[in-house]
Amino acid sequence: MDGLGRKVLVAAFDGWNDAGEAASSAVTKLRDEGSYEPVFSVDPELYFDYQYTRPQMTADADGRRSLRWPEATLLRPTRRSRGTQLWLLTGVEPARAWQAFATEFVDVALREDITGFIAIGSMMSDVPHTRPISVFAGSDNEQLRGALELERSTYEGPVGILSVLGAAADAAGIPAASLWASVPHYVAGHTPSPKATLALLDRLEDLTGAAVPRGDLATEAAAWEASIDAAAADDEEMTEYIHQLETTRDTWDSPEASGDAIAQEFERYLRRGGDGPTKPGRDDPPRR
Repeated sequence: MDGLGRKVLVAAFDGWNDAGEAASSAVTKLRDEGSYEPVFSVDPELYFDYQYTRPQMTADADGRRSLRWPEATLLRPTRRSRGTQLWLLTGVEPARAWQAFATEFVDVALREDITGFIAIGSMMSDVPHTRPISVFAGSDNEQLRGALELERSTYEGPVGILSVLGAAADAAGIPAASLWASVPHYVAGHTPSPKATLALLDRLEDLTGAAVPRGDLATEAAAWEASIDAAAADDEEMTEYIHQLETTRDTWDSPEASGDAIAQEFERYLRRGGDGPTKPGRDDPPRR
């Protein structure tokens, strides 16, 4: 695929960048449906604050217990393919030393001849669950925008680790793009959000040309939407609010609507500091 090449690194992190667990679930789906092996993991002592991202005690089938520390790991596919190969970068958003963190992974990506980088995230937005999930696809790389018809964000303000990694990759000569799914902010009790995960994977396939597995996500997405329908049916105020969001979304989707609507929503989200329900115990940045 022009612009990104044939070895594309896809990155998603738990925490601030992962509303409804949509982005981390997308990478988990890729990992579970494929065959991958670890290439590199950072030293957790350097980047994580254990008071916020605590180690977990786990037990195997024989009852043996062990500590599992927070991590960030780069994975490569073990099966060769003639088409585009998707490499994975996943873990927990670091609490400190972001520049060093990004440099470590970009150095490994260069060593492994990675040709493109795609950061995938999800954000809480004022959108209805009954409509297709909006995915903002953007890049600061002019050549990549031209080749893949991506948007250019004009946002200025606080960002997460995905933006730091994308900037570091692009500066090192690895063209970088980003995909952000808009998750309805009123569905915090219905996490994870498989409909948003499915939308991210659909757009990822569009950009890379790689065969992206979906598994049972279509069925799970329909069940997720039905569960929210059922909850809203007993709440007149929520039903009216969802109707208002549907009207706004239908206006955006009309032929007369501006093509900047999704980009504007993305920028509003970032200016709010990503406010919205997040998972406890993560390395979330302070709210602004």
